Amino acid sequence: MITHNPYLTGAPLADTKAPGGPIENRWTTRTFEAKLVNPANKRRKTIIVVGTGLAGGSAAATLGEQGYRVLQFCFQDSPRRAHSIAAQGGINAAKNYRNDGDSVYRLFHDTIKGGDYRARESNVHRLAEISTRIIDQCVAQGVPFAREYGGLLDNRSFGGTQVSRTFYARGQTGQQLLLGAYQALMRQVDAGTVELHARHEMLDLIIADGVARGVVVRDLVTGAIVSHTADAVVLATGGYANIYFLSTNAMGSNITAAWRAHRHGAYFANPCFTQIHPTCIPPSGDHQSKLTLMSESLRNDGRVWVPDRPGDDRPPADIPERERDYFLERRYPAYGNLVPRDIASRAAKNVCDEGRGVGPGGLGVYLDFAEAMTRLGPEAVKAKYANLFTMYERITGENPYRVPMRIYPAVHYTMGGLWVDYDLQSTVPGLFVIGEANFSDHGANRLGASALMQGLADGYFVLPTTIGDYLARATAAEIPATAIEAAENRVTATIDRLLSVRGDRTADHFHRRLGHIMWEYCGMERTEAGLRKAAELVPALRAEFWSRVDVPGSGTDLNQSLERAGRVADFLELAELMVIDALHRAESAGGHFRAESQTADGEAARDDENFAYVAAWEWNGPGLPPTLHKEALEFEYAHPTTRSYT
Repeated sequence: MITHNPYLTGAPLADTKAPGGPIENRWTTRTFEAKLVNPANKRRKTIIVVGTGLAGGSAAATLGEQGYRVLQFCFQDSPRRAHSIAAQGGINAAKNYRNDGDSVYRLFHDTIKGGDYRARESNVHRLAEISTRIIDQCVAQGVPFAREYGGLLDNRSFGGTQVSRTFYARGQTGQQLLLGAYQALMRQVDAGTVELHARHEMLDLIIADGVARGVVVRDLVTGAIVSHTADAVVLATGGYANIYFLSTNAMGSNITAAWRAHRHGAYFANPCFTQIHPTCIPPSGDHQSKLTLMSESLRNDGRVWVPDRPGDDRPPADIPERERDYFLERRYPAYGNLVPRDIASRAAKNVCDEGRGVGPGGLGVYLDFAEAMTRLGPEAVKAKYANLFTMYERITGENPYRVPMRIYPAVHYTMGGLWVDYDLQSTVPGLFVIGEANFSDHGANRLGASALMQGLADGYFVLPTTIGDYLARATAAEIPATAIEAAENRVTATIDRLLSVRGDRTADHFHRRLGHIMWEYCGMERTEAGLRKAAELVPALRAEFWSRVDVPGSGTDLNQSLERAGRVADFLELAELMVIDALHRAESAGGHFRAESQTADGEAARDDENFAYVAAWEWNGPGLPPTLHKEALEFEYAHPTTRSYT
């Protein structure tokens, strides 16, 4: 529970791995300074990779290709079922194919600005540099990017930019990129460099002499608890948006692997920075267990509007143009419907709060393609968005070729995650964190089409360089049997505790209640009073969980109720840290909107004097306040200004 002193303040934190000098030379400098592992020694090094999405799949494939021995784990039955496969709209790269003024520096600047100046310059510039190589890599793998009539790769625009830099494969970009990484991965499995363990969930980290040396996993089919050791561990386990219960994430997405690492000393950075996506199918009732994303790419041609008059429930075709409010175009004329996600989401929420929302409960705005149908023709619209239109019609029963889509914001992505340095290493030596599981590249708001870019940059290009430097410098040591035994005992104790409660409520019951608390008080708009309320409700709910949860069955066989309960238990702990982080950050930045910190016209008001830092939290034990470590953010190239899209 939050008291007057909900956290302790620790020593400042610094990223000691990022080189100095001109920003355009820093990654080149780091790669040259990194020590190398010779081929003969690589065969003697074992690396564990947890997760098989874009970050984990590309990392394992590349490390295997380099000659390391890789042990890879995922809780799905196939790497192809990682949540990365659900990404729709595209992947950014500064290749300037449209000759519209794009460049590495412009992508860097757009990303820093889009993140509301809460990201590191060095990391973001490296991401922009590497982006150009990712496209070449994926084309060589056979990824079927959309092409123009003459055969050149096509581009489209995404929110927060005024150039077309997003490469795409209709609305299936994540699927096609993941299949490319999967093919590269399975080539290494066949070659014997990667040993793949599907249907295994990481439940603890093995620490020996303060260094990450392995993981404890549970075989989700047999229930067996097994330990695996290595020279380094890589977490590529995605984000924690499912803490809200209703989100666009896959049902299995969770925080367990990262949270168990946090309990061993891996700092958790900026947990309150969560992204609300403006283009989702609105909820239709209490029966839902997840929400469905409609790609941001639809806002290239779809116009967002609501009726001028509150309570106007006429069919959209009966509302004349003069009685419609194209509110994004009105408020943000320079970017229009392609403002960044946090801006568009709050604007949609505001018009719905005014009583001008459409659909059941007034929780929706129109995304209308009538103008595009007239300008481009139905066949051209179909060529760009057919699978998205089909998905929408199957879910809602409405034909978007004839009537506007109805959309509403929903939780989508988490910019917070385990703290890592420039080398992607956490505060636990030997533990590397890549993709959405770390915090490093997006600041307080991720621009669309940047998640796939970061995952593949980390996996294909950054980690294989930096982890080699770590392995070349690390001293090989035997792992004490006591360290392995202690980790296994922790896992067994948690499972036994969950099974022994024998209460009267399912884990889903508590997850749904937690999601309601987090959405209500730590969602799109946050207030001090609401956060303090959440700080009382979350610990109480966690206590009730441990006294009333019912987990049927045993731990020695397939038990999906046990899987769910363990993940919900970790969400309950993370929720308290998220609330503390949101309460301490008394400013608005990107997806973190504090109602007390806004401009006269309702826009987010940053406080650069007091909050231009990464908040990295240290775990001190169950029930104890965490310790806050601040990493100061310095801006030499993208100087903080008022974030305007007008």
